[in-house]
Amino acid sequence: MAEIINLRQARKNKARADKEARAEQNRVSFGRTKAEKTLTKAEQDRAKSRLEAHKRDPDETP
Repeated sequence: MAEIINLRQARKNKARADKEARAEQNRVSFGRTKAEKTLTKAEQDRAKSRLEAHKRDPDETP
């Protein structure tokens, strides 16, 4: 015979598991130190300025 489960409890357990998974993802994304954040921002700024420096101006082409 099949095991009887309470659907309300099953839904709540699934919601808790989903919420915990989202929290773990947020811990990875946002749980960084200020030094790590500034380093990442500096790297992004450097990459952006390097890209801008290598772009052609449409007025300069013959």
